[in-house]
Amino acid sequence: MSTPVHDDPLSRERSHLAASRSALRAMRADVESLDISDVTANWVNAAVLERQIEERIKALADLSGTPLFFGRLDYLHAPGAAQAEGAEGERFYVGRRHVHDADGDPMVIDWRAPVSQPFYRASKKDPQDVSLRRRFGYTGGDLTAYEDEHLSDPAEAATTSKLLQQEIERPRVGPMRDIVATIQPEQDEIVRAGLAGSVCVQGGPGTGKTAVGLHRVAYLLYAHRERLARTGTLVIGPNRSFLHYIEQVLPALGELTVRQATVDDLVAHVEVRGTDEATTAVVKGDARMAQVLRRALYSHVTPPAEGVVVVRGSRRWRVPVHELEDIVRELLARDIRYGAAREALPQRIAHAVLVQMERAGEAPDDRVQNTVARNAAVKALVKSVWPQVDPAKLVLRLLSDADFLAEHAEGVLTHEEQKAVLWVKPARSVKSARWSPADAVLIDEATDLIERTHSLGHVVLDEAQDLSPMQYRAVGRRCTTGSATVLGDLAQGTTPWATRSWEEALGHLGKGEAVVEELTAGFRVPTDVIAYASRLLPHIAPGLTPVASIRENPGFFDIRTAPEGTADVVAACRELLGREGSVGLIAADARVPELAAALAAAGIGHVGPGEETTQATRLTLVPASLAKGLEYDYVVLDEPRAVVDGEPDERTGLRRLYVALTRAVSGLVVTHATGLPPQLG
Repeated sequence: MSTPVHDDPLSRERSHLAASRSALRAMRADVESLDISDVTANWVNAAVLERQIEERIKALADLSGTPLFFGRLDYLHAPGAAQAEGAEGERFYVGRRHVHDADGDPMVIDWRAPVSQPFYRASKKDPQDVSLRRRFGYTGGDLTAYEDEHLSDPAEAATTSKLLQQEIERPRVGPMRDIVATIQPEQDEIVRAGLAGSVCVQGGPGTGKTAVGLHRVAYLLYAHRERLARTGTLVIGPNRSFLHYIEQVLPALGELTVRQATVDDLVAHVEVRGTDEATTAVVKGDARMAQVLRRALYSHVTPPAEGVVVVRGSRRWRVPVHELEDIVRELLARDIRYGAAREALPQRIAHAVLVQMERAGEAPDDRVQNTVARNAAVKALVKSVWPQVDPAKLVLRLLSDADFLAEHAEGVLTHEEQKAVLWVKPARSVKSARWSPADAVLIDEATDLIERTHSLGHVVLDEAQDLSPMQYRAVGRRCTTGSATVLGDLAQGTTPWATRSWEEALGHLGKGEAVVEELTAGFRVPTDVIAYASRLLPHIAPGLTPVASIRENPGFFDIRTAPEGTADVVAACRELLGREGSVGLIAADARVPELAAALAAAGIGHVGPGEETTQATRLTLVPASLAKGLEYDYVVLDEPRAVVDGEPDERTGLRRLYVALTRAVSGLVVTHATGLPPQLG
């Protein structure tokens, strides 16, 4: 690759950046100029090709505020086969996507390419044939600095990259951004793990587990694009606010086809209009409910009472009751889906008739078998022996009929547990029922018992520690033939059914073979803040390794009494808004309306979680129940004791507080008028 000659390295790099941007524009123009009018056979192919071209054009967009490349690698030898030929001095610019010039020569190498891997993993101890690693610093979209590491020079001591540290600590405004310029070696190993295996990442606040999961999707799409284009990928988050917060990461990396959803979206078979008490939701979310559902479903299968007679022309063919019983027993023993077995039953009966025909000297073919399977007598028998079952109606009956539930929950659920899941006011129909989120998961389980759920190639499950066993099963059904990346932190589990161990959770997911990786280096939360929050770990997750912040900036941290109540909280928000970056005011859900009114009275504008912040409105008022997964440059945490007391039990409340304490990137102010929880020391 050639670049114009200038007097200083920074000018040369700026020139290469300009040339690369020009090449990217030319690549996009080439795609935009494609004429597909003569290459498509029909309108369907034309529509598909047109959509693919549109997606390619979007993927080639030059985002002015996003650096096109962030690093450079100078190899001692040419990587791969060229090295054997003695080629030397290969140089590669590492960026978010591949860019080539008019001759097809690379101007920028995709960060996911094998040749880019040493940018993240090479070190003085293991230079991986790299003589120089250069990092670039940007202001907006302008290249303003560079920093060199001579990895193969034994005389140069290893140092901490200032540009890397600045990028990690850069203030955040708006949605989550990618971390391609700052991926650490231990993160890169997870990102580049193979598609065949599942991975579970246990990571405390600020360890980058969400970013690692998203970049893993991007890497897998790069390495296995054709396969995943057929099978699909999915990112599952805890709520809409969280998905909105992360939605720009993959498009910034050129990946536009990854679907994002919540677990509730996946199981939306009915309209959810109700809620459950915690004790009820715990039982409904227990994996034992799957056994109850299976029993209830297969109770509809009844042994045939008599044989079946099929009339064809002048001949009558009889399949005796004992042979029908054998067919039903065989289908039950095969343990296939209820619906698949029901579809197979008439074919098995028809086959028995064809055997009799052949013994009588006839020569029936497949068309005759299909005709017999559709015979009225056969259809009537199937309807009585193996009837159709609607999954929602099945769950409705279980939750409404105490006798039906008791029959199929015997030995599985206790009498008290059965009483907990029964509706006080039974619904008359599926449409009138006030279904809860846990009910929808039960319907999804029943649906899968009847008909197999479509499996995707890869699923990323974030904030997984809050899922119930039945929710894990619902997610696992979406990747039975694919793999999964599970992300979470046991210390941040705030549901009554929160995960107790990853081994147990992975078993419910159907991925018991998954490798569990732990991230303990904190890149987001300042040292003083994470040290203070870690005082809660012995009470909420004993045994977990505390996060160790690697940030050089200790951060701004202050604990203040608030004798004036909301006025002191508003004053703290106003103070932090005087700094650069986003501000989050986190409070117990019950205190949010009062704080919103106080902010309005003070003339301070704010938005809710998931809403877009601007330079004019940088304050987000966050209920503690929605804080998980979000981050702000500065956080004001109102009344920690109220956060704890807002939960049904102390352990859950302390976990909610741990989450709230660890949302700050640059600074945290804790305000309290009623005293702090004693667990904070």
